[in-house]
Amino acid sequence: MDETFEYLVGQKIRQLRKQRGLTQEQLAAQLQTNNCDITRSALAKIEAGQRHIYLDEFKMLSRLLQVSYEELLSGEQ
Repeated sequence: MDETFEYLVGQKIRQLRKQRGLTQEQLAAQLQTNNCDITRSALAKIEAGQRHIYLDEFKMLSRLLQVSYEELLSGEQ
C-alpha cells in the first residue's frame, strides 16, 4: 500500500476517534473487547501511517467508529 495513502487513512482514523471523544487506549480496548488483538501502541502507529492495518482491524474500526469503509478509505479530513 502507498505510504502516503496509509498516512491519510491513519489521520482519518485519528480524526474520527477524537471526534468521538475516545483516547487511543479506549479505542484499543474496544477493539480488544471485539476480538481484535491490537495495542494502544499499534493503534498509534496506524494513526501515524507507520504500521499497516489488517483487514479485521479495518472492519472493526469502521464498525466502532460508525463510518463506512469508503469514508475510512477516503482519507479526507
